[in-house]
Amino acid sequence: MSLIGKKIEFFNGNAYNPQTEEFITVDVSDLQKGWSVVIFYPADFSFVCPTELEDMQKIYGELQELGVEVYSVSTDTHFVHKAWHDHSDKISSIEYTMVGDPTWQIAREFDVLDEEAGLAQRGTFVIDPDGVVQTVEINADGIGREAAYTLDKVKAAQYVRENPGEVCPADWKESGDTLTPGLDLVGKI
Repeated sequence: MSLIGKKIEFFNGNAYNPQTEEFITVDVSDLQKGWSVVIFYPADFSFVCPTELEDMQKIYGELQELGVEVYSVSTDTHFVHKAWHDHSDKISSIEYTMVGDPTWQIAREFDVLDEEAGLAQRGTFVIDPDGVVQTVEINADGIGREAAYTLDKVKAAQYVRENPGEVCPADWKESGDTLTPGLDLVGKI
C-alpha cells in the first residue's frame, strides 16, 4: 500500500547530530516542524550508501534554505553512525542528523524494511509540515539515488502546496511552467 498522502504516525529513534557532535532523540514531532527528507539506506560502512549520503550532503544547504531538514536512517545504532562519521572521508562531511533504527520500527512505519536481511531498503521520502508523505522513491539495493532529483521533488511539492489548483508536469524546474487541470486541457497535452 502506498504511503503517498498518508501521515507518518511513528518516528522515534536515537540519533547522531554531526553539527553538535551529540547524541539526540528524534521523533515524529520533528517531522512536523517544517519540510523533511527522510533517506533510508541499508548499512553503515558499506559501498553505495556513503556515495548517496555524501551526494545528499552536497544539496543539504539548498534544502535548508527551503526550510527542509534531512534525516538519514539505517538499522544501525546511533553509536555506529558516529563511528562511521568519525572514520569515513565521505561520511565525515555530513551535517544532517543520522538516525539509528536497530529495532526496525521506523523502517516498518515507512514500509522499507527487508526483514530477512534486517536492513532498510533504499527509500527517500519527502514529508510536508503536516507530517504527510508527498513523494516516495525506493530503489533496489544496488541502485544509488541522485540527490538532485530529491531537491527538484521538494521544490515541486512546495510549489503545489503554495499554489492550490496547479500541478507540476514532468521535468518541471523551479519557475517553470505549471498546469492548471481542467476540461480545457483534456486531450490537448
